[in-house]
Amino acid sequence: MIIGLDVGGTHTDAVLIGDGRIVRQAKVATDHSNLFDCVWTGLDKVTRDVPPRAIRRAVLSTTLTTNAIAEGKLAKTGVVVSAGPGIDPANFRIGSHYHCVSGSIDHRGREIQPLQEREIDEIAARFLAEDVRQVAVISKFSVRNPKHELKMAEILSRSCGHVIMGHRISANLNFPRRIATAWLNAAVHPVHRLFFEAVSDSLKKKGLEIPIFVLKADGGTMSFEASIDVPGQTILSGPAASVMGALPFASGAGDALVMDIGGTTTDMAVLVGRVPLLEPLGGEIGGHRTLVRSLKTRSIALGGDSAVRVLDGELLIGPERHGPAMAYGGPSPTPTDALFVLGRALNGDVDASRRGLHPIAHQLGITLEEAAGRVFDLSCEKIIFAARKMIEDINSKPVYTVKELLSGYKVRPVEILALGGPAPFFAPRIEKLTGIQAGAVPQWQVANALGAAMAKNTSEVTLFADTERGIALAPEESFSRQVGKDFDRKAAISLAFELLREKCLKAGTPESELDLEVVEDIQFNMVRGFYTAGLNIRVKVQTRPGLIPEYQELAQSMFNYCLLPGAI
Repeated sequence: MIIGLDVGGTHTDAVLIGDGRIVRQAKVATDHSNLFDCVWTGLDKVTRDVPPRAIRRAVLSTTLTTNAIAEGKLAKTGVVVSAGPGIDPANFRIGSHYHCVSGSIDHRGREIQPLQEREIDEIAARFLAEDVRQVAVISKFSVRNPKHELKMAEILSRSCGHVIMGHRISANLNFPRRIATAWLNAAVHPVHRLFFEAVSDSLKKKGLEIPIFVLKADGGTMSFEASIDVPGQTILSGPAASVMGALPFASGAGDALVMDIGGTTTDMAVLVGRVPLLEPLGGEIGGHRTLVRSLKTRSIALGGDSAVRVLDGELLIGPERHGPAMAYGGPSPTPTDALFVLGRALNGDVDASRRGLHPIAHQLGITLEEAAGRVFDLSCEKIIFAARKMIEDINSKPVYTVKELLSGYKVRPVEILALGGPAPFFAPRIEKLTGIQAGAVPQWQVANALGAAMAKNTSEVTLFADTERGIALAPEESFSRQVGKDFDRKAAISLAFELLREKCLKAGTPESELDLEVVEDIQFNMVRGFYTAGLNIRVKVQTRPGLIPEYQELAQSMFNYCLLPGAI
């Protein structure tokens, strides 16, 4: 059996899957001040009286790092950057503790200017005085030679609690994005560590000594322990869980629009057939463009618990969330309260919802039921507007899926897959407003946890080779090897696959999930005078994201109901 756990900003959902079915499921309120208790409660509800030996792994998704960035609740983080001639790293300043230092490596990994260690020592002393404990170090061409980053990290780690190195985050040659990515990884490290400790302690308390995996932004999983060093991989984990939770229920007859309507946000994504779209360079979060390999998703600050108010005669919904709906004891009216007034939601205090929306109706000069209808319709319209804008943006550029580039392809959704608590209420109205068939996926309440549980492990390896210098290296893996003049692209791909296979097996990936593919394959000659001096080779390989084979039957057993409004 497998545990799926989704720790969201509003609720923590848990499922236990076994024998091709959901054995148990649970939903508890997320308490950010006491993650241990909410994680423990969710796990306890789904594993009570289940022998620990019957559970073989747990897979988690979380919006905690995403929310920390969106809400600006980040750790005080230092950044130390070296670039050399040709570009001024001060142009990419991020955060309040940003320092540019001497030293440079060229595009082939040769040292042009050495580091001045005295500069790093002075910055370390300053960080200590300013109580900066999280630090990111980035050298422009560290992916070709990490020497300077390693030295900076060595010096800074003597006084700082945690140091992130840019070359361990991504092998892509995009300096501004690598700066932002390293900074974000360092800034979310404390909140992710708290999450890690809460989950680990909860599982130990249950006597569950099992492998733990976390869902990444690309819809695959990685070992939870490995995520401590690269917590940025969990940024956009929540939206990725939405995609994986909806993926099995796409008909495959055309493009599908995924809408995860939560308490705080609505997350959206697109499936081409049954294949998710991918951000080719990396996801964007909080206005920061990153190198975090991500599914293409969009989040808007509107959900079932968004605050409703009237300002200067205009009805406004969100972006603030003051708490749960008034039907559940919250302080202000919400779209969920509108559903209660309209008789479309049960198991709450309808009178409280009516009291909350009465002032809204009075200010608008309409009846209570009309006000509730207007709140509900405006919520649907805002979601639809954001979805259309996302599709327009997608269609204005080349379309990338997790499998391939679709040149000239235009996304045209023929179905909408809704998940999240209010999904069965929103789906029929969205279908009427758009003319596109819409319905709630099976188990819409815990679909994110289900998607996390069914996701395969994914990893990638980027290998560089310079046969003139006689070296092949994979900086993210701390790997380097001497190679001969006869080393070519075919040998590079073979070596990259070897490294990827070892990485996956070490992370606990079963042989049955090793679906390896080449993502990038570049080779060009280096010429000196009139002669070829060697080859410059870059190869990127990955395990293809998807669902674990043994739980395809779970999706298949529920598939026939996926497009029925209010399906269960």
